[in-house]
Amino acid sequence: MLIEIDEHSGFCFGVTTAITKAEEQLKESDKLYCLGDIVHNGMECERLLNLGLQTINRHEMEELKDTKVLLRAHGEPPETYSLAQQNNIEIIDATCPVVLQLQKRIKQQYTQNPDAQIVIFGKPGHAEVLGLVGQTEGKAIIIATFEDVKGLNYNRDIYLYSQTTKSIEEFHKIIDYIKDHISPDCTFRSFDTICRQVANRLPNIQDFAKRHDVILFVCGRKSSNGKVLFNACQQVNERSYLVEGPEEINFRWLQGIESVGICGATSTPKWLMESCAQAIKNQKLKTEN
Repeated sequence: MLIEIDEHSGFCFGVTTAITKAEEQLKESDKLYCLGDIVHNGMECERLLNLGLQTINRHEMEELKDTKVLLRAHGEPPETYSLAQQNNIEIIDATCPVVLQLQKRIKQQYTQNPDAQIVIFGKPGHAEVLGLVGQTEGKAIIIATFEDVKGLNYNRDIYLYSQTTKSIEEFHKIIDYIKDHISPDCTFRSFDTICRQVANRLPNIQDFAKRHDVILFVCGRKSSNGKVLFNACQQVNERSYLVEGPEEINFRWLQGIESVGICGATSTPKWLMESCAQAIKNQKLKTEN
C-alpha cells in the first residue's frame, strides 16, 4: 500500500511563526500565557502545554499582572492591547502579518468614513473576526454566508472585506450581488483580503484527494479552515475520513486499497500526520505477521 503525506498540508506561515515565538520564549522561561488556543489542534496545544504554554481566556487575562502574554496569529482587538498596558503585561505579538495588514486597512477605512457600512465576510465569534470588528468600535457588520448579504442596506455606502481564510468563490458571489443591488448614488468597494497561501490549498488538496483510494484528513474539530478543506476532499473522494489523530483511524477503511493519502488543515502539525502514517505502517506489519 502506498502511503503519501500531502506536502502542501500543515501549518501556514502565521501559525508556524506563532509556535516558533512561543518555543523561543519557553526556552527562557518555564511558563508563558497564550490568549486563546495558539492553534486549533488539541494535540499540538497539549505538546506546548508540556513545555509550559498555558492557554487563558480574556477574563483570566484581566486578572494577570506583570507577566508575558502571547497573542496568536488570529490577531486581537485594540482593547486587548489597552488591557495589557493597564496590567503591565508584556505582549508577545504573533499576529499574522496578513491579518495585521487587514486590521490596519479596516481601521483606516472606519476612521475616514465612520458612517459607511463596513462589512466583513467571516465566521461570527471567530478570533480573527473579533479582532477585525474591534477596529471599528464594534460597528462592522458580519456576514457569515451568501444569504446574509441580502440584509444589508443598499442605500448606504458599503466597504467589503473578508476574513483571511474564507472561500474566494463565495466572496466573489457576494461582490456580484452587492454590485447588482446597491443604489447608484452609493459607493461600493471590495477588498480581496483572503490569504492565498490558505486559499490555494483548496485546489491542491482536491488534486491530492483524487490521486488516492482513501483520504485521512487529520485535523482538530475546532478548525474552521479544516472543515472547508475536509469538505473539499469529500467532494472529489467520498472515501475521505476526518481523524484528530492516529487513535481514531479505523483500519477497516484501508482494507483492499492500493493507496492512502494523508493531509490536513493549516492548523495540523506535520508530526501528527507522520504519526498517522506510522500507525498505518505498524498495523500493516501486525497483519503481515
